[in-house]
Amino acid sequence: MRNYIVKSSILIFLILIVLSLTSCHKVRRIDEFVIPSTFDESREYNITFWAKNDSNITQKEIYEKAIEDFEKIYPNINVTLKSYTDYKAIYNDVITNISTNTTPNVCISYPDHVATYMTGSNVIVCLDQLINNPKYGFGGTEIKYDSPRKDEMVQKFLDECKLDGEHYLIPFMRSTEACYINKTYVESLGYEVPDILTWDFIFEVSEKALKKKEENQVLIPFIYKSTDNMMIQMLAQKNAGYSDELGNIEIFNDTTKELLKEIAKHGKTKAFSTFGISSYPGNFFNANQCIFAIDSTAGATWIGGSAPHQDIPEESRIEFEIVVKPIPQFDTENPLMISQGPSICVFNKKDPQEVLASWIFAQYLLTNDVQIAYSETEGYSPVTLKAQNSSEYQDYLSRAGEIVDGDNKKYYKVKIDATKLLLENTNNTFITPVFAGSASLRNAAGEMIERVVKSARRGETIDDEYFEKMFREVNLLYRLDEIKPKTQ
Repeated sequence: MRNYIVKSSILIFLILIVLSLTSCHKVRRIDEFVIPSTFDESREYNITFWAKNDSNITQKEIYEKAIEDFEKIYPNINVTLKSYTDYKAIYNDVITNISTNTTPNVCISYPDHVATYMTGSNVIVCLDQLINNPKYGFGGTEIKYDSPRKDEMVQKFLDECKLDGEHYLIPFMRSTEACYINKTYVESLGYEVPDILTWDFIFEVSEKALKKKEENQVLIPFIYKSTDNMMIQMLAQKNAGYSDELGNIEIFNDTTKELLKEIAKHGKTKAFSTFGISSYPGNFFNANQCIFAIDSTAGATWIGGSAPHQDIPEESRIEFEIVVKPIPQFDTENPLMISQGPSICVFNKKDPQEVLASWIFAQYLLTNDVQIAYSETEGYSPVTLKAQNSSEYQDYLSRAGEIVDGDNKKYYKVKIDATKLLLENTNNTFITPVFAGSASLRNAAGEMIERVVKSARRGETIDDEYFEKMFREVNLLYRLDEIKPKTQ
């Protein structure tokens, strides 16, 4: 009995010690990254970088040049690029490689995807300690290139990279969505393009265009590329439920029903269509077969009869006046539009020195040379004030429409107009909550618009019973009821 009491007392004492330690200090897991005090430059490091380009060879060339320039500064860090043309392909490859511990070192990604990666054990490095490190952080004393300081980042973009209150990414580029408008066509219908578009205006003009179109004329007045963004932004503008920060799903609500009913009405007449139904809006727009094309600012070089990139033959392209506006609004006094664009994450490895080498490279992508060069390829905005305010970038923005050596690619006006749209509306942008499963919710949002437009075209009855059935099916399809909300 005495031995039992002694053993029990010892056990209780040990438990109290552990509890006292955990109450005063964060317990660091043995595989969590700890930043080395000094980067060991006597060693050689081989790191992999997975990135996406927008079917734009120039973007890949910029990555390759960035790697070449970086390796001249850090000859002991060898970077291997693996290039993708689709973010979903990167996501799928990362998920596959997590189980075999063969993830890349640095990856261009989105917060929704990183939230899923984080369900594994210490797969992604929390970057706060690196960002704020006086030696190797933003503007660090030991960094061998001109790294931007933390106060030279666009704070809003940096804040978008927080998951659970900590930075697990850093921003790389930012874009939003724009409404590309065939101004010539709008004015031919007796309208003027307003400074701030409304959904009512877009739908009204689209319906009128259909009524006045000639027989056998191909016309889809309004095409939206990303229906998930359409649903998300409409709900945000209505201040209606989508999801909360904890991951509670709120999208199946009465406002969603009302929005879908309105969309269905214009889908039935075929005044409105989607990428999933009609394909890429730019192709119709460039052929004068679409009046309002909503797409990312990052796709601006594909918009217009003289656009540098085209998917239709030259004889099908029509020249007309184009204006670029923010997406339509419900409340013109308080415009809201989505913030999107690629960010950068760093994967954890057993060797802390390898992780530090990866971070030093990742941070190099924020230098002016890379930021300005990449932003000029499409309607992207640099994520640093250092780049945005530089004389080189300001000169670029001022030269919209210039043709250099017979080439309009660099200063294509629609592209620069799209970039300016984001720069002028940065404070009006928003992001959706990020959690494990938020990518599925995003897909579900777009799925409902695609379904309701198809149903309207088939003449199906769209009523409360229809929505109950669709909500139930979409919930099951994307397994939204399996998402476990975070605890506060």
